[in-house]
Amino acid sequence: GGITQHTGAYTVNRKGQKSTFLDTPGHAAFTAMRARGANVTDIVILVVAADDGLMPQTLEAISHAKAAKVKIMVAINKIDLPSANPDRVKQQLQEQGLSPEDWGGETICVPVSATKGTGIDELLDLMLLEAEMLELKASGSVDARATVIEAQVEQGRGPTATVIVRMGTLRYGDVFICGNHWGKVKQLIDDLGKPVKEAGPSTPVKILGLSGLPNSGDELVVMESEKSARIHSEERLSDLRDSKLSTPQRATLENLFASIASEAKPSLNAIIKCDVQGSLEAVVNSLKDIPQKKISLEIIHSAVGPITESDVLLASASNAIIIGFNVRPDNKAKERADREGVDIRHYSVIYSALDDIEQALKGMLKPEYEESIIGSAEVREIFKSS
Repeated sequence: GGITQHTGAYTVNRKGQKSTFLDTPGHAAFTAMRARGANVTDIVILVVAADDGLMPQTLEAISHAKAAKVKIMVAINKIDLPSANPDRVKQQLQEQGLSPEDWGGETICVPVSATKGTGIDELLDLMLLEAEMLELKASGSVDARATVIEAQVEQGRGPTATVIVRMGTLRYGDVFICGNHWGKVKQLIDDLGKPVKEAGPSTPVKILGLSGLPNSGDELVVMESEKSARIHSEERLSDLRDSKLSTPQRATLENLFASIASEAKPSLNAIIKCDVQGSLEAVVNSLKDIPQKKISLEIIHSAVGPITESDVLLASASNAIIIGFNVRPDNKAKERADREGVDIRHYSVIYSALDDIEQALKGMLKPEYEESIIGSAEVREIFKSS
């Protein structure tokens, strides 16, 4: 669909200095990804189209960056278009409290063209200068701490996580705890897909060797021993299980009537499988935002990874549809779905999935009958005929 839907992390070399970029999606559904991106970075580069100006998502991204207390730079993109109006963008930025430098403010604004490559070098140079002035430093000798940017299940590799090292140096063989799971670094892969022995501060790497799938935004902390990492992980998983099994709500007359009323409301059951954790979160949250006054959408299961036979069995038992976002069913799952008549929908653009589900919910609504009076007549006399 020509839109960014995953958070990407890569390193750029400029004049012998390395900068790590986090590319977060700009579209409305990916709020959480942008918020996490702002919290991990030192400088936020806000990309604004010179023809469109500040969109609702741009304003929201500014809020995330201000909340994370990070320096904001602006790249005014698409200046090669005839409809480009950089001054209007600067005016809108001024209204948001980001006064451009050439207008006497402190916000660096660089006109660029992504397709032509105009202004990109200048943007990188100004960013390096800004980093120098901010005196960004991190120790490489302490125990490593990193933040999970994205997590996924890969065939032949198991659970993997893309992380950015915040401090210390992450090395092959390090034992760590990450979110609720623990692991030992079996392999570190850089942004070019090459294996590396270690990763210092601000380096993005993919980690293999996790015991389970962490959530995006989880912190990875290197531990002194395998035993302590495993104990910590078991405690956290046990707390998670306890919170899920916490005391159920007791029946009261009010919630009994509410449940009777909701029983009458038809519902669409869905199972959601995605390729990465960040997309799963975005899809689930966006689906929950669909208005559900007359019909409810029940997400009975959501997970990262390919569509499996057990997903199909669950869908069959609960009369649900399966939504696959950038994932496909394996052969067994496909055969079982055909046999059981389970509907599997595949999507690669988030908005296509949301539109289809919305249409499906509307299609389940009962028709409403309305009377319209065309005319009226008054009976004056009745004649009987034999």
